[in-house]
Amino acid sequence: MSDTNANKDKALTAEEQEQLLEKYDPDAKTRHLTGYAGKVVFFMLIAFSLFQLYTGIFGQFTAYIQRTVHLGFALTLIFLLFPARRGAPKNKVAWYDYILVGLTIVVCGYWPVFYDTMIQQIGSINSQQAVIGGLAILLVIEATRRAIGLPITIIATVFMIYALFGPYMPGMLAHRGLSLNQFIQSMFFTTEGILGTPLQVSSTYIFLFLLFGAFLVQTGVGNYFNDLAISLAGRRTGGPAKVAIFSSALQGTISGSSVANTVTTGSYTIPLMKRLGYHRNFAGAVEAASSTGGQIMPPIMGAAAFLMIEFAGVAYWDIAKAATIPAILYFSGIWIMTHLEAKKQGLHGLPKEEIPKKREVLKKIHLLLPILIIVFLLFQGFSIERTALLGILSTIIVSMFRKDTRINLERFILALTNGARTALGVAAATACAGIIVGVVTKTGLGLKMGNSLVSIAASITSTPTLLLLLTLFFTMIASIILGMGSPTTANYIITSTIALPAIIALNNQLDVAIPILAAHMFVFYFGIVADITPPVALAAFAATGISKGEPIRTGINASKLAIAAFIIPYMFVFQPQLLMIDTTIPEVSWILVTSIVGMISIGAGLIGFWYRKLHWIERILTVSTGLLLIYPEANTDIFGFIAFGVMLALQIFWKRGNTGKGAEKAVREAN
Repeated sequence: MSDTNANKDKALTAEEQEQLLEKYDPDAKTRHLTGYAGKVVFFMLIAFSLFQLYTGIFGQFTAYIQRTVHLGFALTLIFLLFPARRGAPKNKVAWYDYILVGLTIVVCGYWPVFYDTMIQQIGSINSQQAVIGGLAILLVIEATRRAIGLPITIIATVFMIYALFGPYMPGMLAHRGLSLNQFIQSMFFTTEGILGTPLQVSSTYIFLFLLFGAFLVQTGVGNYFNDLAISLAGRRTGGPAKVAIFSSALQGTISGSSVANTVTTGSYTIPLMKRLGYHRNFAGAVEAASSTGGQIMPPIMGAAAFLMIEFAGVAYWDIAKAATIPAILYFSGIWIMTHLEAKKQGLHGLPKEEIPKKREVLKKIHLLLPILIIVFLLFQGFSIERTALLGILSTIIVSMFRKDTRINLERFILALTNGARTALGVAAATACAGIIVGVVTKTGLGLKMGNSLVSIAASITSTPTLLLLLTLFFTMIASIILGMGSPTTANYIITSTIALPAIIALNNQLDVAIPILAAHMFVFYFGIVADITPPVALAAFAATGISKGEPIRTGINASKLAIAAFIIPYMFVFQPQLLMIDTTIPEVSWILVTSIVGMISIGAGLIGFWYRKLHWIERILTVSTGLLLIYPEANTDIFGFIAFGVMLALQIFWKRGNTGKGAEKAVREAN
């Protein structure tokens, strides 16, 4: 039975979207302040953005000052905007939050005020500094709990306990431990903890790109993405589902959140899919899978790409290039399966009157120019900060082409405030993740966990290929668990710190040559798909708030649609050519063709329909054929194409035979 109740399938209002975001996205659970407090927050948000623009244009301050000022802005605004508990009044700031704001100013102002003294004082801290550092840790933990949620807060707390009580840990987890003073010093008075690489990236690259996204949004590009998607895909078979895929992929270039992407685009596309005839669990899954894929979509990739530059030690363009084929396969897989599902159910596209006129859509094509400029500048080797700044400038210039897209003073200020507001969760998450990274660095926990996963795999098999496969499987499970409930940036930091060492350890043990970028992309992908993997699946849960479907079923459907994200990472570890590593343009073209054909076969097998309904044996064969074609190797491609050709011929033969029988039957009935 299809879901076609018109009253239930209307697009969500802005207020309903906000309520849904507050339910599933901790970053949206903010106060709505007016009066004096509202003005203070308003001017602080503007000041935060102006500080980042100033340092981006004229050069950063020294590391400790740049990062503590950035952290100070973020923590202060979090304590003013995010209530301490669910159900607290949202129209006023609690008295204890003003105390936390005061402590934040003292703590984060310590480095700028006493910078010269601190630089000369290396290796130890006094009692006053111990108090300052201890407060910094507690403030970061509390701000992260409010702005991001419990998962990363719990992980950081467990890691702190591990650092302090090392001698009491069991077996291989034991270490000599850190004294409280040593721990505080490493966490706040070095660049190995809170003020480490993650916060450094947040205070430079990430903020400016989030600001670029905020300016782009003010041009109305979000609605334009929907209109462009409808004009290109709306009338095709299963049109609204393809609109969701297309618009979510585009939205992913400026969105840093799977949940936010699901709610903003899904509030429009999910009701359309339900009206057409897609089941509510499938409609929600399409949007959740597509929106989650936005985090792996170049060029921005949920801001995690900027962290990968520092963690993997590779150029940004290499990361964006490596992510291209996997992203194409990811969205191709969803597109193919929604098409086959529509064929299976006999669904068509949207009526002509619901499709925007192409001439009207083309009038706003200039809104895509800033994204193209960003890609071009990165390709030309411009620095990331300069690219982001020029992206902001180009957005402002391009917006002037039409009155309805123009960024006037009001929109300019709104972009500054929204950009800073979006950056709060990222700043808190990276600061908190810095604690995790610092503990791993001080205790060697990452290497221990990596060796532990390899040891578990080695206890099952000694065959090198199977050992690699099992280690990757255990790393995948660890990445999915660690990624549950965390935003993209924190997600990648955690998985690359805790799960990645297993692949590195295996590299050394088996003397294999897994490229470091492939290893980072592996944990990044599986951390991301945690957003659609039951039982947590935040993006799928958010989608059900619109579709009124069942969360677990929606999550299972989303995982099936996103099957490429579960397969491709294994493929590019074994064959890095999928990441365009050490390959040529003809090889890349061939890999892309065979992989897309493989996704057609896998999609048919998972949906259970091609030109007709597939039996279970046929489904197994089509999925196996698809895997052969995706794996970039000559023999597998040959066998895969032969099998694909045979099955396709059988499907076409059946269709023609069935059509002929149908025609004969019609003639007999007519006579």
